[in-house]
Amino acid sequence: MSQYSAGTSRSSQAGVDFTSPGLAVMEIERLLISGRAINTNADEVWPNLYIGNMDIAENCSEMRRHHFTHVLNCAHSSRRGGEIYDGMGITYMGIDAHDSPTFDMSVNFNKAAEFIHTALKDGGRILVHCHVGVSRSATVVLAYLMLKQNMTLVEAIQKVKEGRGVYPNRGFLRQLIDLHIKLYGYRN
Repeated sequence: MSQYSAGTSRSSQAGVDFTSPGLAVMEIERLLISGRAINTNADEVWPNLYIGNMDIAENCSEMRRHHFTHVLNCAHSSRRGGEIYDGMGITYMGIDAHDSPTFDMSVNFNKAAEFIHTALKDGGRILVHCHVGVSRSATVVLAYLMLKQNMTLVEAIQKVKEGRGVYPNRGFLRQLIDLHIKLYGYRN
């Protein structure tokens, strides 16, 4: 079994009380601070799905070396767009997102998940990045795992943390909790 297919059983995962939004945020934050820290500019968190920072995204030789075919830039409003990849055969999508607890990232969940899913389904290798690669990009990848890989929020966090330390801001965590409740109700 690969490191990616060895899923965590729902009965053995960390418990989160989704009936209390404030408590759920604190329990999710506790889960996020455990485990792996950021190791590199880009880390694989699911087969051919990487979370990274702007340093790798703006380094064309590194992008070629990693054989990325798709880029999802979650800091599009403040960083270069897809024109940097002209002639490289990279499919680009930009999201104008701010790393602020008041920013509504959830409006991007479905279109970002669809972009990631299509890239992977077509045999691509995708980099999802923002400035540092811990909040905006992580939030979008967690939403993808929940929407397209049928994971609970806790399962998605545990899977991503195997590859990279991430820490979405509290507003994004609340939005991911709302998505979890929409998909799974108040159960873990």
